Amino acid sequence: MNYDGNIIRPPSEADSIILQVTVGCSHNRCTFCGAYKDENKKFRIRTDEEIAENIAFAARYCTRQHKVFLADGDALILSQKRLVPLFSRIRQELPQVRRISLYGNAKAIRSKSLEELRELKSLGLDRIYMGLESGDDTILSQIQKGETADSMIRAGRKVAEAGIFLSVTVLLGLGGLELSHRHAVATGRVLTEMAPRQIAALTLMPMAGTPLGDALKDGSFQLPDAAAMLKELQEMLTSINCDKVQFMANHASNYLPISGRLGRDKDAILRTIDRALNGGIALTPEAYRAL
Repeated sequence: MNYDGNIIRPPSEADSIILQVTVGCSHNRCTFCGAYKDENKKFRIRTDEEIAENIAFAARYCTRQHKVFLADGDALILSQKRLVPLFSRIRQELPQVRRISLYGNAKAIRSKSLEELRELKSLGLDRIYMGLESGDDTILSQIQKGETADSMIRAGRKVAEAGIFLSVTVLLGLGGLELSHRHAVATGRVLTEMAPRQIAALTLMPMAGTPLGDALKDGSFQLPDAAAMLKELQEMLTSINCDKVQFMANHASNYLPISGRLGRDKDAILRTIDRALNGGIALTPEAYRAL
């Protein structure tokens, strides 16, 4: 398989065939993200020939894999005229594949009509991963997300209306110490209004060389400690009122790996966080945390 640079994918796509459709991210301005800053990650859409070559490779060597993930960070930005033949080709040349997933930012989602999203679903698009990060407009502006809470809600609801599984990612600690409570409550509210099928909570680990990493280094941004991160998670969960939603905070960046189903397991998860805050459960040591 031919890739440009390192490939980033959701943890749940570990067993997927990774087809790199775009290189990098078309937005690439979020202050916390260093994933696509390398020179070889300058945004571009790969040619039909490059994509066809990789599908042919997968058809020969990946016959036991039943999922495809379209990388990099912005595959949904492709026009419908390019996505439809791509999905059709995957169905034709990889007949064992039962599910196609991709990252979709809110702008790319909104650029598609409901009918276009439904067409992609009919061709195999099963899951869209969207980074909400925060539900607070001030924080979204600070991190240069290029979105508001309202614009993200509209995007999320469109995915749901199209019948596509929506997985939403949020970042604990993104508001710093100053806006921690506000970040938690606003994010819980937006998640409630968005009603995704899956919520993944990661913990912010500012990367050196990013604007947020530089702000942490010069002291203009203060990162909550482990206890404050857990309190933020607790407040966020308390503010979420969704049913039949898979909630995961078991990423390697988190201090307390937890998962469950909302609202069935909400009270149990909150009790687990309470135990951890009171010292009854050991937290993941810093040396074992990772992006």
